[in-house]
Amino acid sequence: MGAEDLPKWREDFPYESEGDDHVTRRDFARFLVLLSGGLATGNAVVYLRSRRPPAEPSGRMEIARVGDLAPGSAVVFRYPDETTPALLIRRESGELLAFEQKCSHLGCPVSYAREGGEECLRCYCHNGRFDVASGEGTSGPPRDLRPLGRIALEVEGGKVFAVGLSRGRAT
Repeated sequence: MGAEDLPKWREDFPYESEGDDHVTRRDFARFLVLLSGGLATGNAVVYLRSRRPPAEPSGRMEIARVGDLAPGSAVVFRYPDETTPALLIRRESGELLAFEQKCSHLGCPVSYAREGGEECLRCYCHNGRFDVASGEGTSGPPRDLRPLGRIALEVEGGKVFAVGLSRGRAT
């Protein structure tokens, strides 16, 4: 290959290295197009999964016996499907409540806590807190986000049953 056979850009960039002509601009552009397409496809899949409606409850499901829950305690169960953790709480007053256990900020688990004589639902990942009565965020990152998903309960014959979901804000 003579000097007259070299591309014009070689005169401007005379650096030589082994294998520098194995990757052409066209090959690099193809790689970028494929990479961009893969990223766009991945983002589209994540977006479509986030738009998918939540799983419908499988119906009435027994969670626990009222007598097994001491006031001021909580138990984890799965509802509406086997992949969604939820929290059944028996408040100090004896009131029974249930919420999805996934923080509305980034999805960390939420725990029932009693701090300084007050009950709350707490996300320890980012120090978020939720009101135990409504599931609304009260401090930390969840304060301005949607509340925790509430699970409707029925008590019958000393047993607690999950019977449905409530996605809206408490009124």
